[in-house]
Amino acid sequence: MRAAVVRAFREPLVIEERPDPEPGAGQVSIRVEACGLCHTDIHAARGDWPVKPRPPFVPGHEGVGLVEALGDGVTHLAVGERVAVPWLGWACGRCEHCLSGWETLCERQINTGYGTDGGYAERMLAWADFARPVPDGVTPLDAAPLTCAGVTTYKALKVAGVRPAQLVAVSGVGGLGHLAVQYAKIAGATVAAIDVTEEKLALAASLGADILVNAAKDDPAAVLREHGGAHAALALAVNEAAFTSVYAGLRRGGKLVMVAMPAGGTIAVPIFRTVLDGTSVIGSIVGTRLDLDEVFRLHAAGRTRVIHEARPLGSVNESIEDVMAGRVAARVVFEL
Repeated sequence: MRAAVVRAFREPLVIEERPDPEPGAGQVSIRVEACGLCHTDIHAARGDWPVKPRPPFVPGHEGVGLVEALGDGVTHLAVGERVAVPWLGWACGRCEHCLSGWETLCERQINTGYGTDGGYAERMLAWADFARPVPDGVTPLDAAPLTCAGVTTYKALKVAGVRPAQLVAVSGVGGLGHLAVQYAKIAGATVAAIDVTEEKLALAASLGADILVNAAKDDPAAVLREHGGAHAALALAVNEAAFTSVYAGLRRGGKLVMVAMPAGGTIAVPIFRTVLDGTSVIGSIVGTRLDLDEVFRLHAAGRTRVIHEARPLGSVNESIEDVMAGRVAARVVFEL
């Protein structure tokens, strides 16, 4: 099979031939149809984070494809069934986090495209219990971004406890942000979309954003405060200054939900204002299997649009450069 492989951090990925993987007990092998390019894949390929993957490895945690073979003990999936393989590739199912509905916090979890080979390949393996069926009517090119960008922002809004008529700030309108705008509207919120390009803001407006803030021209915090302050702000832009800016635009009792992870990123949280205003700073990491099932159902019902650009796997290095330069409207999806 053909795969895009990280051979060394901060080096171009290598397109090479690898043996087709064989499923072990509890696993399935999948013929990959599509895999999205997430910023996390770029962090993985660069070794940006404190816990690093081990080269050589195949990135990609938005893999969607057809089950080709079943490992021993797999009875709930069928050959030919379309499934998606998210970031949460495996969790123990026994710890307090798993048992309390927070499997994404499992300390033994294995992450797709990071701790095990991912979807930048013609075939991949997945643990059957964590490969989620894709409903009829949801195409592979749409399902791929929903598998991470969708479920991540959907969960972040759940973590924020967003309610109808609240003001939600979406900082960064891209692969994640364009879906966050839609989920916030589904929740009944007023949405303030923040970005540094008019093209991204126009996209947000087309998806229902009510307030558009060009952070290259205006202070997002000031604009948000003009509207009473945000009840919740989703920090999706990979930029520390963007986190600080939307935090300053919260109303009393507001919540900053950190989602993007700039390499080595930190922000200064003012203690006096945080205590006085009762604000919160919360981290939100991807979503559970149930969250992903809900995301797929919403899309199958026609409630969301996925903005993507299909490209061949051979364009992986060029595509990474385009994402880093902000030349991609929302999501690149590799079509295999």
